[in-house]
Amino acid sequence: MDDNIIALPGAFAERMQRLLGGEYEAFAASYGQARQYGLRRNLQKSTEEEFIGVMPFPLEKISWAREGYYYDPAAQPGRHVFHEAGAYYIQEPSAMAVVEALAPKPGERILDLCAAPGGKSTQIAGRMQGQGLLVSNEIIGDRARVLSQNVERMGVSNCVVCNEKPERIASLFPAFFDRVLVDAPCSGEGMFRKEEAARKEWSPEAVRMCAERQALILEEAAKTVKPGGVLVYSTCTFSPEENERTISAFLRAHDEYNIEETALEGILSPGRADWVEQPVAGIEHTLRLWPHLIRGEGHYIARLRKRGAQAETRQVTGDKKLCKSIEGFLREELGISDAWMTRHPGRLIRFGDQIYLMPEEMGSLEGIKVLRPGLQLATEKKNRFEPAHALALTLLPGDSSRMYGLTGQEAAAYLRGESIACGAEKGWTALFFEGYALGFGKASGGQMKNHYPKGLRKSL
Repeated sequence: MDDNIIALPGAFAERMQRLLGGEYEAFAASYGQARQYGLRRNLQKSTEEEFIGVMPFPLEKISWAREGYYYDPAAQPGRHVFHEAGAYYIQEPSAMAVVEALAPKPGERILDLCAAPGGKSTQIAGRMQGQGLLVSNEIIGDRARVLSQNVERMGVSNCVVCNEKPERIASLFPAFFDRVLVDAPCSGEGMFRKEEAARKEWSPEAVRMCAERQALILEEAAKTVKPGGVLVYSTCTFSPEENERTISAFLRAHDEYNIEETALEGILSPGRADWVEQPVAGIEHTLRLWPHLIRGEGHYIARLRKRGAQAETRQVTGDKKLCKSIEGFLREELGISDAWMTRHPGRLIRFGDQIYLMPEEMGSLEGIKVLRPGLQLATEKKNRFEPAHALALTLLPGDSSRMYGLTGQEAAAYLRGESIACGAEKGWTALFFEGYALGFGKASGGQMKNHYPKGLRKSL
């Protein structure tokens, strides 16, 4: 074997050798191979042709995600202007398959129950194209804040970010969602090649603890799915206890659910009925991603359908009267177009001194720990408005009559917080680089005053 092969935890290696038999040697050898790096195009910001046309580094398509690409880590896409503009999200390639199995559509109501740091939520949002309601929840406060930041960077307008326990979400949204994703906290075996911490923290006890917690989370998630809806369960681990056995136990207790095939069958490996004492029908239609068989890390995915007629999604009437002056500000001072207004439906709400556009399908926020109730449009300051950075990141070329294109050097200077020479421009202006919005500036006297948030400023 290669001397560079990562040392696996002994009990884990023994278990996998027992489960995989003759296949184990190839599995173990994969830990001596370089890991794969992926990023995902933001479907709301560009076509594939536009995206490839401006990317400054080579990309290679990922077969199981239409918006996914492999990249060379030497390119450092996380240190590029395009990353700050939300042109793409850096994500492990295998993780992209989960949302492919969920198959979200515009106009639906979707829950991502364990959503931080936001990779799958922002991928779901790309498929939804700003239409419908996405509730992204994370129980840990610090992680929920990171989730909210990534939702903003990717220009998502129809997402409500919550910081609640699963049982609280279940009580707030009974039989409400068309699709629910449970990307469950797990023992992380699939990330052993990627993360040293996952190897150090692993133990058989951790596997058992995770399986117990996953069963509880699934119980709560199931309560939020409406009849005819879809529940997708995923982990980044190999243990049968957290995968096929968890799903089998859940289905034995819930005859209203059944396993559903996905378009990924034939591309990815099937679930293992032989690793379950009492396998349920269809367990072979769940999916496994193996690092020795694909260019990615380990994952498990199960897509379940709740029996019953597909209920029609209830439409909520939005209140556009709350703050008519904000619409005037958007149109007159920012030059926001009718096309933008059409793409981003919702109702206006106040959240402290902030004005948000909340998805129409979202009900009352009372009693919910909410970090982001939708798209932040502006901050109200002494009878005037200042545009929110989040609003700028939703803009496409043509969405505003007040736009200014930056060169590469100017874009880098803007991200550092510097002012930009701008000629005769006046007033609030959306600043773009190569077709991607970076933020707002305010032009006066030949200078574009920098309004890029201080907490985000950086040198690339």
